[in-house]
Amino acid sequence: MQFEVEAPERIACEDCNCSICAKSGYLHLIVSKSRFKLLQGEESLTTYSFNTGTAKHLFCKICGIKSFYVPRSNPDGYDVNVRCLEPLPANLDIRTFDGRNWELHGAKLAHLSRDE
Repeated sequence: MQFEVEAPERIACEDCNCSICAKSGYLHLIVSKSRFKLLQGEESLTTYSFNTGTAKHLFCKICGIKSFYVPRSNPDGYDVNVRCLEPLPANLDIRTFDGRNWELHGAKLAHLSRDE
């Protein structure tokens, strides 16, 4: 899997406490579709969806890593796992996000996929 993402030098990302993210160590960087480009590996992607089916949890069917996906909060963008970026960004602003109570807090993320 190879992709590019346009992001500021200092990356603000969310550390979600939901059952999936907390166990997989996913750090969320949500960007607009125009700031993401899949370069290689599309044929190796498969999708997992649950609940409303809006989120498209894309992962590599060979190794199982979820490097990015289309989030329910931002179906017009991509959510990139910061831990899958190479090199790992040196300037991270990690904020906690209460994904266990997603229905109460999910809307707070909607602005992240808008081009500014």
